[in-house]
Amino acid sequence: MSNGHIVIGEIFGTAVLILLGGGVCAAVTLKRSKAIGAGWVAISFGWGFAVLAGAYIANGYSGGQLNPAVTLGVAIKTGDWSTMPYYLIGQIVGAMIGAFLVWVTYLGQFQAHLTDPEVLAGAGVGDPAPRGADGSVPQADPAGPATGNRAQPGGPVLGVFSTGPEIRNPVQNLLTEIVGTAVLVLFILTQGMTKGLALNGLGILLTALVVVGIGLSLGGPTGYAINPARDLGPRIVHALLPLPNKGGSDWGYAWIPVVGPLVGAAIAGGLYRLAFT
Repeated sequence: MSNGHIVIGEIFGTAVLILLGGGVCAAVTLKRSKAIGAGWVAISFGWGFAVLAGAYIANGYSGGQLNPAVTLGVAIKTGDWSTMPYYLIGQIVGAMIGAFLVWVTYLGQFQAHLTDPEVLAGAGVGDPAPRGADGSVPQADPAGPATGNRAQPGGPVLGVFSTGPEIRNPVQNLLTEIVGTAVLVLFILTQGMTKGLALNGLGILLTALVVVGIGLSLGGPTGYAINPARDLGPRIVHALLPLPNKGGSDWGYAWIPVVGPLVGAAIAGGLYRLAFT
């Protein structure tokens, strides 16, 4: 495959990944959405189906990696780093396009949600954030409805675009992302050990199911980014979009869903080379 095919495939595949994944977060979060309050199971399956659709779309052009952590793991496995920049460009650009399309699709719901007095009061917009006995700021569910009485530093809709922790502890949050990503990347790297799995397309379906499993089992603490492009691209879009009362983009946390998955991928790649080659 040519470098141009890699960029095109990753742009299209990652855009669909984020459109459907961010879309389920918007559906569960935003007022006037028919799916509001559907919960974490809906989000986990939504992201799994998003991986399925995006990877199948990109598979013929780029292999459908859609994730800088996966790209890093594959490079460590194969020793070929020459195409990595093209994958990264396609993934970041595609993630930003997908996040923009989520905003376009839910434009009316974003407007209704971010001008609703109950939402704004519950999110603490315009008021000092309530603090716990230890002085910490309680965290809102980054993927759930922003109508509770806990304040989210990034504003009431940041969870539609990017992840955030339930308990803000950088070490714990980083470890959570490392562990979840290591599971994903190790599963992907070992697919070739099962004859025909990577060739008949079944591997993509199984990877999507693993993403659902990671979400259900390991996604609770941080919202399981397990993909730097999935978090960084939409976070940039959140910062740029003209959303009223959106709050900040929580850049103080943004390094964790980038560094954690990359470390997890490096560990998975190292384990693969150590144990399976």
